[in-house]
Parts: sequence; C-alpha cells; structure tokens
Amino acid sequence: MTKKIPSRCKSIWHILTSDQVYSLLDSGPDGLATAEAGPRLAEHGFNEIELGREVSATALFFAQFKSVLILILLVTIGFSAYLGHALEAGVIGVIVLLTVLLGFVQEYRAERAMEALQQMAAPTAWVLRDGAFVELPAHRLVPGDIVRLQTGNRVPADLRLTEAVNLQINEAALTGESTPVVKQVEALAEPGLGLGDRRNLAYAGTTVGYGRGGGIVVATGMETEFGRIVRLLGTAAPQQTPLQRGLNRVGHVLAAVALVVLAAIVALGIWRGEPLYEMLLFGIALAVAVVPEALPAVVTISLAIGARRMAKRHALIRRLPAVETLGCTSVICSDKTGTLTKDEMTVRRLWVAGQSLDITGVGYEPTGRIMENGIEVHLNPALSALLQATVLVNDASLVCKGARRWEIQGDPTEGALLVAAAKMGFDKTDLERRLPRISEIPFTSESKCMTTLHAAAEGRRYAYTKGAVEIVLGYCNRWLAEDGEQSLHQEIRARIQAEAETMAAQAMRVLAVARNETDEPESDEPRFCFLGLVAMIDPPRAESPAAIATCERAGIQVVMITGDHPVTACAVARELGILKRGRVLTGRELDGMDDESFKQAVNTIEVYARVSPEHKLRVVSALQNQGRVVAMTGDGVNDAPALKQADIGVAMGIAGTDVSREAAAMMLTDDNFASIVAAIEEGRGIFSNIKKYLMYLLSSNIGEVGLMAGATLMGLPLPLSAVQILYVNLATDGLPALALAVDPLDSRLMQQKPRDPKRGIFTGPVVFLIAVGGLWSTLVNLGLFSWLLWHGRLLVEAMTMNFLALTIIQFFKAYSFRSEHHSVFRRTFANRWLNLAILWELALLIVIIQVPLLRSVFGVVSLIPEDWLITVGTAATIIPVLEIAKWLVRRSRSV
Repeated sequence: MTKKIPSRCKSIWHILTSDQVYSLLDSGPDGLATAEAGPRLAEHGFNEIELGREVSATALFFAQFKSVLILILLVTIGFSAYLGHALEAGVIGVIVLLTVLLGFVQEYRAERAMEALQQMAAPTAWVLRDGAFVELPAHRLVPGDIVRLQTGNRVPADLRLTEAVNLQINEAALTGESTPVVKQVEALAEPGLGLGDRRNLAYAGTTVGYGRGGGIVVATGMETEFGRIVRLLGTAAPQQTPLQRGLNRVGHVLAAVALVVLAAIVALGIWRGEPLYEMLLFGIALAVAVVPEALPAVVTISLAIGARRMAKRHALIRRLPAVETLGCTSVICSDKTGTLTKDEMTVRRLWVAGQSLDITGVGYEPTGRIMENGIEVHLNPALSALLQATVLVNDASLVCKGARRWEIQGDPTEGALLVAAAKMGFDKTDLERRLPRISEIPFTSESKCMTTLHAAAEGRRYAYTKGAVEIVLGYCNRWLAEDGEQSLHQEIRARIQAEAETMAAQAMRVLAVARNETDEPESDEPRFCFLGLVAMIDPPRAESPAAIATCERAGIQVVMITGDHPVTACAVARELGILKRGRVLTGRELDGMDDESFKQAVNTIEVYARVSPEHKLRVVSALQNQGRVVAMTGDGVNDAPALKQADIGVAMGIAGTDVSREAAAMMLTDDNFASIVAAIEEGRGIFSNIKKYLMYLLSSNIGEVGLMAGATLMGLPLPLSAVQILYVNLATDGLPALALAVDPLDSRLMQQKPRDPKRGIFTGPVVFLIAVGGLWSTLVNLGLFSWLLWHGRLLVEAMTMNFLALTIIQFFKAYSFRSEHHSVFRRTFANRWLNLAILWELALLIVIIQVPLLRSVFGVVSLIPEDWLITVGTAATIIPVLEIAKWLVRRSRSV
C-alpha cells in the first residue's frame, strides 16, 4: 500500500526531486513488484476516466415533454380531435413529434462529451515490473510505477519525469501550448507554476513528439489532469438559450390567456342564455385559436435554415437553439492558436548582411515576397546563403496536398524555414541532391543547436548550424556582410544581439544560422561564419482583423484566452486590435484574485495568458454573472469544460479534439474566427425572423379574441363559427407564418448592438405594434359586422364578410410585420416565399367561397363584387395604421 499522500503534494510534484517522489510513493528506480501493484490497484482503482451516472435515452426522450408549449399543444390536439378536426389535430401532432425528436437528438449527443475523453487514454504502456520492462494495459497502472516513453507514445498517466533525452511532448490539447514542450528532469523552484510551465511532468493523454524518456506515475484515473477536466465537465451546467427562456415565458402567458378566454366566453354565453354545450365548444375553439401551434415548427425551421446558411459559411451547428444564442452574444472568448492565428509557424523577419527584411505571406503556402521598408528585395549572395543554410540544416518536409493546400511533415519551426526559402525558389530536394548530408549532430536541450555536414563539389565539405542566438554566435568568428566575409568584432556581435532581442520582444522565435567550410568535421571548435537571424511567429489569419473590427461595430467584445506565453499573446492581440486599453492577466495572477476582485476587473481584461481549464471556466462564469452572453472557442481537451459552460461553445473542426467537439454547440469547419462573426450575423437574423412571426401571430390572435369578446359584450350574435375560427387560425399559423421564418436578413444587422437577453422578444416597440395591430383588427372587424347587421344584411352574409376580412387583414399584417421599424413599402415583396404563401391562401379563400360543398361546411355564402371590395378595403386599413405606429416607434428612438 502507498503512503497517504498529503493533498498539497498533488499539486507540487514538480518542485520535488526524484528521490523525494520515490519516497512519497514507496517506490524506486527499479519500479514495483507485481505483488506490490495488486494492492495499489485495489486502493486507487483502475487508471480510467469515470463517466458518472449515465442518463438513459428513454429519460432524455420524456424530458422533452416538460416544455410548457409542448404541453399546451398536447391539450390542443385533444380539443381539436374532440371538435372533429382530425386534420388540424394530426398536423399539430406531427409538429410536436418533430420538436420532441429534435430536442432528444441534441441532448443525447451532448451527453457524449465525456465519453470522448475515454478514447484519448493510451491503450497500453511499457512499465517496469519485477525489474524488467513489460507492456501492460494502461488501465492497470498504479502510483509508483515506472513508465518508459518514446516518440509517438501517448502518455498513459500523469508522470514525474526521471529521464528526458531530447524529450518534447505535445501538450496543445491539454494546455493550449502551440509548440511541443521541451521536458527536463530537474526539480523546479516555484510551487505555483501553471500546467504548461511544469516541464518535469508529463500528463495523461498528451503525446511524445520527439525524443525519449521515462517517469514515475504520480496520478491515475480521475486524479490526473484529464480526470479533473471530467469533473469540470460535470459541473458545467448546460445553459438555456435566451430564446428558450423567452418561449417558456410565452407558453405560460398563453396558457393563462387560453384558460381566461375559455372561462370568460362560456360565462358570458351562459349569462346571455346560450346553450352550455354550444358555448363550451365555442370557448374551446377560441382557446385553441389563442395557442400558436406552429410556433415550435417556425422556430425549428428558422433555426434549421439558419444552420444551413451557416454551414455554407463554415459553421456547423450541433444544437439548433445555439443559432439564436449567437444573435445576442456580447463577448467572444477566443483561443489564439489556430483560431485567431493560422497555427502555422511563419517566418516574418530576417536579419542578413546588416539589413532587416520582412517576409510577406501567412502559413505554409510558399507564396510571398521579401521586403525592405516596403520595397521588394531580390536575391543576393548573402540572402541566398542564409536561405540555403536554413533548408540544409533541416529535417522537415513541405508537401503539397492539392490546390493551395500545403502541409509540413516534421517540426513546425523547421517547416517555417522551408516555406520561407521556397518563397524565393529554393527547393530542398534539389539542394540535398547537390549538397548531400553526410553526418549530423541533432538538436538537444543541452546544446540548443543542430549541425549538419554536407559534401560539395571538388571534395569540399560544408557544416551548417542553426539554434539559439547566443550559442551560434559563440561558434562564429566571422559574419557574411554585403561585400563578403568579415571579422565578427564586438560591435557587430552587440548589434546582432540587440536585433535578436528586438525580435524576441515582439513575441517572435529567433534562430541564428551559420556555416563553415571545413575539412575537419570532428573538430571540437569549428569556426563558423554567421549568416543571419530568422524570426518566426504563428501569425494572425488575414481575415481576423476585419472580423474583430466587425465585432467592435456590432458591440461585441473579443477576449483572447490562451495557454501561450503572455509576451506572445500580447503581441498577437495588439496586431489584431484586441488589446487596446484593457489589461493582460496570467493564470497565476488570476489564482491570486478573489471572486469579488475578479468580478470588478473582468470587464477590463482583454487578454488571458498561461491559463488552465479552471481558469477558462472561471472567466466564462464571471462574464455570465455580469449578464453577458458568452461565446467560447476552443480546440483542446482543456477547453471542454468552458465550452460546455458557455452560452455558445465553438469547437474547431480541423484541429479540435473529439472532446471539445462533443462539448460544443457549434463547430467551425475552417477553424477561422471570421466564421464565428458570420454565424453571429445569422443568429441575429434568426431571432429577428422569430420575432416577426410572433408579432404577426399574436397580433392576429388578439384580433380574433377581441372580435369574439367584443361581440359578446355588445350583445351581438357571434361573428364567427367554431369552424371559421379554426380555419382562420390555421391559415394564419400556416404558410404565411412559416414564410416569415425565411425572411431575408437585414443588411444592417451587424451595425446594431447585441440585444439584452433579459429583455426577451417582447420589447416596448414590439408590444406596442402587436397591440395596435390587434386592437385595430378588433375594431375594424367589429365595426364591419355591426354595420352589416345594422343595414339589414343576413347574419350568414355578415359572418362570411367578417370571416374574409379577418383573414385578409392578417395577410396585410404579414407584410407589415416584416420589420418593426421600416415601412412596409421598403422592399415589400422581397420575401418570395411569403408572396407564394399569400397567393395560395387567397386562392383557398376563393375556393371556399365559390364551391357549394365547401360553403356548407364553413357556413359561408357567395359574395357579389361590391361585397369583396368592401371586405378588402376594410382589411387594407391596417396598412396606414401600422405605418403610423412604426413612425411613432422610430420617433421615440430618435428622441
């Protein structure tokens, strides 16, 4: 059995020496015996990720029926069937089923986020047991085991390294570090280092990119950093979207209104002496008319169409409600590497022959030019010598994978050197054919440089080296100037050092390059000629600055959250326009802030660097507590908890891990920040279209209920039959409503500030326009009905004209409510689907009035042309009324 490990030790393995770790874990350099491993396995459990309680598919399915609107629609189906309207009951039933299935699929897929973590565990590991290395299933590892690592291995558990020979581990999925981390075995001095700076630890789930090593297992299963992320995923509660919250409120209000209408109509009818049964049927029909049975269908169609448009703009939606959430996003917390940047190291600057040169082009595509102060520079002997050297002292390869798609095979830093040389026409295959490599001294963490020896014509041999500036300069006694090799005196050394420091201060990685013509390759102190400096960085995507500027105009704050070094993060953030007046905060500084201090500062911080999964989760939660709607981007396992907690989690489709994709609501197929901005525009348009539908629908329902209630209060006959009410409701909630779901987007959407999610759909102007449209419909139809009866028209004629007027006035509203502030005469017929829907519904009305069989079913009579003119003219009065109302809305906003 292992000793009881103090909890404080679990976070400070990196400051302990190997001997101290052995002592704490009752182990040693010879590992464990099989007899010792058994009890430890029983104590600590298998080295596996625990998913916790699994939610059954059946439970998820029935949970979809908790929605208030769904329950109302189920009651509506029963009432419609009871009234003999099987068709309407069937249509509503299909809508309910599709809505329930959609919600079920979304939640079922969301539950798979933690399952994907299991797939990142190493299947086997080489373990020192009973004095010999054996291959064992990784889930049988225990604290105290000694594990061997080689290039390509996945680290099977959290290890305190005891051996590291040129060991580099890719930790991007866990820490966000964009380049492989060079590992060491020596103890570190600072207890509070972040994960990315604990260079003597190797973490479960990361991969060995180069070299070999070994270490002692200090944590397994749920005690590893991966296990901690699983716990965070469990604590990150899924957020309801603003639209879902708004629709729930609408459902509660409509349920109450339907009950009040039912009770009021039945009570008034009985008071007037009407038969109880007839009034009950009539009240139920009117209550059904109040319920917007097409609302779930309209919402689903709006979101689905928006998702389809977004897919064309490289954004795939995994959960449809997230489309609408994007529309009210006020903060985007974006990862740096691969999202704002290309995640392709690129040489940006050269120093050669005393000149500082810039190289254009981004990423691995070998297209660009070399410039000095904006003027193109052509090849000269010094520049050729530098670029040729960077190709020869290089183990990477540049591969074309198709039209304008290039990849690097090997180290990204060496790949960047190849791309820079290729921009000026240097081909690695050709150079290696002319100057074949005959020996090499590989890069090590101790030597900090790499040297290769090449054969040339006439028996000559050239040695090339690249590496840390101070190391390479120490090997040089000459430098290549414009007019040839010259002595490397102290003044030139100081100038080179100053130039390297300037480049490094701009967050660029700087390498020095040198060569030597030698007949003594084994010489311990070869004297090299310094060729120049090469500075590289993972540069911003070309589209990112414009996308960030669009966000600023749209009132959306962009915050960078990265695991990279603060200097690198600040340089990229300034170039993109993210870092302006705000603060830069590291994960370590965040640990030192209490919740109240962070709450006060969170809105002023523009860049977070060297952060852990807990930090990201804390940032997202703090912004949400300020009332902000947060979109979070990420690609690594470390991003998954924050992606799940955010209002809209955005995963990377190319570089992203399965864990991050499962936790997110949206995935970018091009890993491009600009695609998020395009998705936000679509999200704003979706919400706008749903709002148009609700304005149109509720205004129409108010007109229907107001007409019936008004006639009852005035002692008039009922102006519509139950069948007519249900048909008007179906015609209103049918094709015209669905057509509003696909209304074209307003070109000025991204010039507006994000809407406040707490305000919901029913803002002051929206309620005002709904009320005006509904009340005018009530008054004008009630007036028409009264006027017709007063002039001695038959009740069936008055009911027929009222039935037509009520339906047509709602068709006019469909056009007016395409905007809550623009005139109906601005691009009136821009929505071709609405045009077709209105034409179809008008044709059906004419058929109902003209076909004798249908006339008897709907209780209407044929009308003369004059009656049609009166009816249409009455309905058309809604246009100037709503135009005046919109003018008042515009006027109130300008005051």
